[in-house]
Order: sequence, then C-alpha cells, then structure tokens
Amino acid sequence: MTKGDNVVIVKRGSHKRHAAHHGGAWKVAYADFVTAMMAFFLVMWIVGQSQDMRKSVASYFRDPVAFQASGGGRGVLPGARSGATGDAQEAAPDVERANRMLEQAAQHLRDKLSGIPEFDKIKDRIEIKVTPEGLQIELIDSAKEGFFDTGSARLKPETVDLLTTIAPELANLEHPVVVDGHTDTAQYASTNGYTNWELSADRANAARRVLQVGGITAKQLEAVRGYADTKLRLPDKPLDAQNRRISILVRR
Repeated sequence: MTKGDNVVIVKRGSHKRHAAHHGGAWKVAYADFVTAMMAFFLVMWIVGQSQDMRKSVASYFRDPVAFQASGGGRGVLPGARSGATGDAQEAAPDVERANRMLEQAAQHLRDKLSGIPEFDKIKDRIEIKVTPEGLQIELIDSAKEGFFDTGSARLKPETVDLLTTIAPELANLEHPVVVDGHTDTAQYASTNGYTNWELSADRANAARRVLQVGGITAKQLEAVRGYADTKLRLPDKPLDAQNRRISILVRR
C-alpha cells in the first residue's frame, strides 16, 4: 500500500435488539372505559336535574340545530322560557302566557299613571299597548299640548312626573328598554345646523335620563335613538302633531 492510498475500515459487531412492540389495543380499551365513565356521570347529573332541564337536554339531542336557533333563552317575562322544551306544543302556551303577563303589566301601569295629578290632562296622549315587539308606551303630542317645550328637549313638569312613575314599573320587568324620539316633517329653524335629527335624539335622551333616575339601570337600556321624521305615526299627515312623540319599548 502506498502512502496516497485510502484506507477503508469496516467495524463488525452485534446489533442491539429493540424491545418487542406491545401494540395499541390497550389504548382502545382505555378510551372505551373513559367514554363509558363520561356517559355514566352525564346520566347521573341529568337524573338529579329538574324536569324542565331534563326536557331541555332531551330536546337538544333530538334536534341540536333547532335548539340553537331558538336560543334556549328566556321568554317575555321572568318565568316564561323559549326553546327550553323543544316541543311545539309547549311553545304556544308559553307565548300566550307571556302575552297575558304583558297585558297585566300594561294594565298595572295604566292604574299607576291614573294617580298622577295631571293625568286627566294628558291621558288621551298616552298610549300603552302590547305589540309583537313587546310592551310599548308612547307619549304623543297634540296640536295644543306637547310633552316638551316647543322646539326644545326640555321636559315639562308633568312629563317628568309621568316618566318618574313609569320607570320603576319598567325596571321591575327586567327586560331590555329602548327609547325612541320622533318628530313631524316641519323643518327645525336653526342657523347652527341643529335639525330634527338632533331634536329627536335629544328628546329621547332627556326621557332616558329621567327613566334612569326613576330606577331603570344602564344594563337594562338597550338603545336611545332619534328618528327625526323617518317613522311617522301618521304618514298621510306628515305635519300632524301626533308624529311628535317619545316611544318607550320593553322588548320581549
């Protein structure tokens, strides 16, 4: 071998043997055991729940999509539920019961308002009714009288008394409240850009402040909106005073 030749060294020896493969059958058995235990504890939990809760769980497994679409939430008033049973036969009685409760709340509110000293003067301009959206209260202007000073968001004393009486009744319902302001189509005379939009929003906000002082919480308030003349009460009479109003809605 010459000095420039490459040397190849080959090492020979015994190879280490790997431990035998045990397989994954035990994993399948363990997974089955865990699943069975979860099912067992779920059944035990359901057994300990109320009948309404058991119906709710059953309805979910029958039709999860329908259950989620219904929201499984509360109904119109505390105690009324929607989507909890998943049964169409029970939904109708719930709606009827909720409507009756809203009607009772509306009548109770009318009785409360009748005790206001100025009520006889303003009762024809107060509308309380149950709508598909919920309990709606509207304070409607007339050609001679309004709930605010002319062209202003300043509440009249009788309006403050009215809203102060309404507030605790709505607070007791514990449902979302929306306050809307509306005007007629007569344009607000202003040189600083103040329009019916600002006026309707300012009046709704003025009503909202009194309602909050009276008991409605910030959490209960859903929205305060000014619509100007875009939602007329009398579309065929756009200049009629009845288009100027404050609308308070207690949502279903």
